[in-house]
Amino acid sequence: MAEFQEVNEKSDLHPKPAGLVLQYGTAGFRTKAGNLDHIMFRMGLLAALRSRKTSAAIGVMVTASHNPEEDNGVKLVDPMGEMLAPAWESYASQLANAEQTDLVVTLKNIIEKEAIVMSQSANVFVGRDTRSSSVLLSQAVLDGVSALGGVSKDYGLVTTPQLHFMVCCHNTQGEYGEPTVDGYYKKLCQAFSQLCKNASNRTDDQKHLTVDGANGVGALKVREIEGHIKKELQISLVNDCGGKLNHQCGADFVKVQQKPPTGMKVNAGERCCSFDGDADRIVYYYIDSEGRFHLLDGDKIATLISTFLKELLIQAGLELNLAVVQTAYANGSSTQYLENTMKVPVRCTKTGVKHLHHAALEFDIGVYFEANGHGTVLFSKAAQEKIQQLTEDSNTNDERKRAVLLLQSTINVINQTVGDAISDMLLVEAILAIKGMTAQQWDAIYTDLPNRQLKVKVADRCVIDTTEAERRAVSPAGLQDCIDGLVKKYPHGRSFVRPSGTEDVVRVYAEADTQDNADALAHEVSVAVYRMAGGVGAEPKPL
Repeated sequence: MAEFQEVNEKSDLHPKPAGLVLQYGTAGFRTKAGNLDHIMFRMGLLAALRSRKTSAAIGVMVTASHNPEEDNGVKLVDPMGEMLAPAWESYASQLANAEQTDLVVTLKNIIEKEAIVMSQSANVFVGRDTRSSSVLLSQAVLDGVSALGGVSKDYGLVTTPQLHFMVCCHNTQGEYGEPTVDGYYKKLCQAFSQLCKNASNRTDDQKHLTVDGANGVGALKVREIEGHIKKELQISLVNDCGGKLNHQCGADFVKVQQKPPTGMKVNAGERCCSFDGDADRIVYYYIDSEGRFHLLDGDKIATLISTFLKELLIQAGLELNLAVVQTAYANGSSTQYLENTMKVPVRCTKTGVKHLHHAALEFDIGVYFEANGHGTVLFSKAAQEKIQQLTEDSNTNDERKRAVLLLQSTINVINQTVGDAISDMLLVEAILAIKGMTAQQWDAIYTDLPNRQLKVKVADRCVIDTTEAERRAVSPAGLQDCIDGLVKKYPHGRSFVRPSGTEDVVRVYAEADTQDNADALAHEVSVAVYRMAGGVGAEPKPL
């Protein structure tokens, strides 16, 4: 077949380094940028095949998200803007690791197994982040698409969620929105403005937000969106690409270090948020009058959103099942508040947004967030139709009409395809405005239990196997019994361990009634992991 001749020719321009093996993980492929040229070319090939299989446009995003600037990576986007189907993750790894001489054979095997009709057209959307390596790497993707006779659209610099949005818009023939960056701004900003009409007597202070753009593509896009929303929200942008990407700034830095970005001045009570490098995560924070740092992470965001939605459903008289999806990393206080005070069901899944997204689809309204700030809200088609019907019903009274119109605008400000820092920021800002809440009042809804995350280097992370959404270890034998015994020593103690998805370390999480106790529990569990799971290097020392 003629297309394979071009694959062979172009593949020689993107050779695979000998012996390099990479696996498609939760966030696609991610490693040092210098090792990714062949991966990008091959993901272009795979995207062309996936497009033919689904008869739809497929997205390819070149980014390493919150990783250091010298890294890069790639994520594939399925037709409705969701993450790549699990079966195709396996194909991605097969293609990535095939030696040069086996590449065409591997391609043919995928084509045969999936019964792909090669005469079918292939359509691929490509986007990239601000890393200097992303320009050449995205070109390698485009080369891969063209090598298999596919048609590509290069969107250039976009956030990861914007690419997801545009793939969904194109494949729904515009039902979800217009598949352009301007179409994205138009949909979100009009909905945000509509929501803010329900917020009366806001002061200029309440309208102000400081945004840390992590020196990434999200900063560029905040600059673009500012003009659309300046009446409702005044943004002070810091880390706006004048420094190194994700270096001592961004959502991951703020979450892990529990402090504002380095060099950023934060006044007492001032509301701030941080994006990550590709703008699919967001965390909020503030400094109180005594100079203490307060983090409002994914758990706090999920609680704020679900509380708002439940109130609107009650006001609208709509009986829709609303649930929150979390991981084991969710703070125990957030889970207790949602279940016991708000009476909102909580589902726990394995770590990784693809697991949360899948679980959220089971409800009329599924609010899902990882503690790291990656999350969104999913509305079922049936739920959206019920809300739409109520807006059109002339018998709907004023209170119900106001509530359903708010629900409708809320749906439109949300990017349902994936976690989106810009979309989530607009939703949080609208809710705080409508409820007349400060960051401090939001924070006071519940108090986080002190917690600590550590990691233990091991010879082989696969010796750790877990169950119950990673909350309990089933191997090595005796480890979970040891953890259970340690947890009992501390009031409100909770701890779990899980193997990292990207490196040979075991991640340890612990929480307790005080920070000292959380630290002590995390340390003791780390020592148990080190001794029972093949620790490498020096034994963990107390914090």
